[in-house]
Amino acid sequence: MDTVALTFDDGPYPETTPALLAALGGTRATFFLWGEHAAAHPDLVRAIAAAGHAIGNHTWTHPRLTTLSPAGRDQEIRRTQDLLTRLTGLRPSLFRPPYGDTDASVARALAAHELTEVLWSVDTRDWAGCTADEITAAAGEAQPGGVVLMHEGRPATLDAVPRILAALAERGLRPGPVPAVPARTS
Repeated sequence: MDTVALTFDDGPYPETTPALLAALGGTRATFFLWGEHAAAHPDLVRAIAAAGHAIGNHTWTHPRLTTLSPAGRDQEIRRTQDLLTRLTGLRPSLFRPPYGDTDASVARALAAHELTEVLWSVDTRDWAGCTADEITAAAGEAQPGGVVLMHEGRPATLDAVPRILAALAERGLRPGPVPAVPARTS
């Protein structure tokens, strides 16, 4: 069966993360966590990890990384790496730049932290206020090996998740996390 990676940015949020974890049930996904939110809700970070989901770095304050100095980029990444490692016992290997804002300077910063950048092949546009129907339809366009972008903290996304899972299964696709990146040995 072919896999489609389900990803959720910007959490955790106490208003929606527990319900999202329940909606996913045994389906694992990748959560790209916003450092400030993770620091404010450490128990939710631990709950995401305990449920078997992959956790990636999504910066500390959610800036446009290409506008920052090298030191500013490093601080955004490092601070979140350190917090997520402390909370889960695992150092994230995946990174999603806020807004998909990336360039060679971001790539150099990620390489210094041994992080792999993950973008997406399907943007559900839940961030733009799309309805659950629109989010479900967008996610339904995912192809085998694709990566679906969604966001925590969006009630319409929460409503769409069970329908997305069912629609992918009907197409013979297995939802899951972004594939693990092998550890670097240097």
